[in-house]
Amino acid sequence: MTDELRTEIVRVGRSLFERGYVHASAGNISVRHSEGFVITPTDAVLGFLREEDLAGCGQDGRQQNGLRASKTLTLHRRIYEEVPDAHCIIHTHATNLVALTLAGPWSANDILPPVTPYYVMKVGHTPLIPYRRPGDPVVADLVAERIQENPGLRAVMLDRLGPVVWGPTPAGAMAVLEELEETARIWLLSGRNAPSLPLRAVRELADTFGATW
Repeated sequence: MTDELRTEIVRVGRSLFERGYVHASAGNISVRHSEGFVITPTDAVLGFLREEDLAGCGQDGRQQNGLRASKTLTLHRRIYEEVPDAHCIIHTHATNLVALTLAGPWSANDILPPVTPYYVMKVGHTPLIPYRRPGDPVVADLVAERIQENPGLRAVMLDRLGPVVWGPTPAGAMAVLEELEETARIWLLSGRNAPSLPLRAVRELADTFGATW
């Protein structure tokens, strides 16, 4: 089972790297399985991962094999505790989303307005987490608080660092990341002036597709 998960992490990392969603050694990916977690090593280049280098950890977070686990392991484990149906977490330093935190997000509770139907349907609310240094364990508590306030969250944005997204599968988490980053690009291209969808349109998406906005 873990061999298949390792293969999928390598595939997702390469795909994100080749399409410009990650760069250099920024970002990390983890998956949860019945006996623990597999997570990318610290300072790994996601486009050049090797299955044998991925860090295998037990349920208690203790590393069992592979290279030294990403310094964000505490954050990943906390999200898994708060979101029972999450089985993959992806964190990147996606360019447009980081640029958005510098230019000014829409609000602290929603970094982007509901400007497209697929953003509402596939991503939903994405709150901004105040800046902390990379790997600061306090971030895990801040993210957990946001999830407790809104259990339907699929993503948060770390100020000046990048998005953290999760889903039931690696492909599902990657789709959330892609939609989030592309919506940020669209909103920045509009000069942050694109109008939100009307409330009636958002409600129709909720009624028709189960969107949680």
